[in-house]
Amino acid sequence: MSIRYLKKHAALEGNVSVEDAETLSQWLQQQAAPAVHLGKCEHLHAAVLQVLLALRPRVKVPPSDPWLAQVLR
Repeated sequence: MSIRYLKKHAALEGNVSVEDAETLSQWLQQQAAPAVHLGKCEHLHAAVLQVLLALRPRVKVPPSDPWLAQVLR
């Protein structure tokens, strides 16, 4: 899996696939203050991007891709 679920945030790393979308959505909805770390994320499947846009967790570290960083602001 390309997501590590930590105490204070989810760390998305490498290529995050469609299989990760539902689990990420459930985890974010269960958190009092959901946050994600995207610093090591290389690629997000569109389904994962939709989860992030719909639930709007706090982005602790933005992705290195400028376009993706702009979309998630």
